[in-house]
Amino acid sequence: MENDLAELPSAAALAAKVVNDHVADIVEMLNEYPDELAAEVLGLLPLERGTDVLDQPDLENAPELIKLLPEERAAALLEAMSADRRADIFRLLSEPPREALLARLSVEAREVVRQLLAYPEGSAGSLMTTEFVSVLSTATIGQTLHYIRVVERTRETVYAIYVLDSKTRRLIKAVSLRQLIMGDPAAPILSVAPPRQPVTATPLMDQEDVARLISKYDLLAVPVVDDKHHVLGIVTVDDIIDAIFDEGTEDAQKFGGVAALDEPYMEIGLVGMLKKRAGWLSILFVGEMLTANAMQFFENELEKAIVLTLFIPLVMSSGGNSGSQATSLIIRALALREINLRDWWRVALRELPTGAALGAILGVIAVIRIAVWQKLGFYDYGAEWPRLALAIGFALVGIVTFGSLSGSMLPFLLKRVGFDPASASAPFVATLVDVTGLVIYFTIAMVFLRGTLL
Repeated sequence: MENDLAELPSAAALAAKVVNDHVADIVEMLNEYPDELAAEVLGLLPLERGTDVLDQPDLENAPELIKLLPEERAAALLEAMSADRRADIFRLLSEPPREALLARLSVEAREVVRQLLAYPEGSAGSLMTTEFVSVLSTATIGQTLHYIRVVERTRETVYAIYVLDSKTRRLIKAVSLRQLIMGDPAAPILSVAPPRQPVTATPLMDQEDVARLISKYDLLAVPVVDDKHHVLGIVTVDDIIDAIFDEGTEDAQKFGGVAALDEPYMEIGLVGMLKKRAGWLSILFVGEMLTANAMQFFENELEKAIVLTLFIPLVMSSGGNSGSQATSLIIRALALREINLRDWWRVALRELPTGAALGAILGVIAVIRIAVWQKLGFYDYGAEWPRLALAIGFALVGIVTFGSLSGSMLPFLLKRVGFDPASASAPFVATLVDVTGLVIYFTIAMVFLRGTLL
């Protein structure tokens, strides 16, 4: 390890090499080096450049880098950062450096951090920045443009200018920068304001709902207002994209039967990986034990018609696949608000015939496959092969129908009891269908084969 560190370039050489590079390239480079070296490089960059680097959400281990920097340098960087990103770092900082660094910030910056940290993670309040441009309704276009030039460096974005009532300071209009530039400098700012009321979010609004607002109204930023319609901050489109990307990654991991990973895959150690995966895998394993119980219950039938075991993987996988399909569709529809909890019965009415039709298609394919194999001599299923083929066909109809119905209803159930619908992972649905599918399979087989094979 010491030899590897000795082979690394010096921090001074790296800082001099990348100082004029694009900030995204600097972040990518720092992510490749140990935290100690990355922090040293960050400390050697000019303050403005270092701030730009820390402001990037793609920078890994930002809180660790801050802790490794001299306290004075770390405080200077935090003071110069955008408010929302600064709050993100403080949210992940541990004690004692957290309070020490917080005490070094200006009173204004400290209060903003505490304000943002008070909102629950994933809410509009936790994502917003307090660095926005607002003017009173009595301002002219020329005065507003001059004000933007003065404060531009201290604002995260000037996508829009928020016009406040001169007496109550309530938000009354939102003017885009383009509208402002096209107006007469001597005219009042309200002369270029659109007639409609600005689209707003509340501080406790979920980030998915904020993303929906931004997408629906094609916004670059949405103001966050309190109950008196005072602007608390803004959520920008780049911040919401980062948040939704992280949430999408978490949902994808849950859907695979894995607890959400807190770090990049390659950075998680063996113990951490086991903690994330062993719990779900154990739960699924216990569930699959019920499959063995179901097979034990039909042990006599299996002894009489061993040919039935040949088709167990076929029918079980078909039910699990149909259930996973339905679960995927419903989770996505719930996330996009295409459906809500009270639509469960409408979904059930759609999935019942859909599942039956899909099962019938697979059943026909199975019957044809058994008939072809029997007639061409690939395998001898016995004299009662037509009955066997019908049993397999009807079993597929029942199992695929049940899989589609249960897979579509599970996300509703989880959401109703307060769990994330993404927890209705494909392995979980498959396990559920495996157990019940065996009961359906052998029950139908007994109906068709009683008096012959059974």
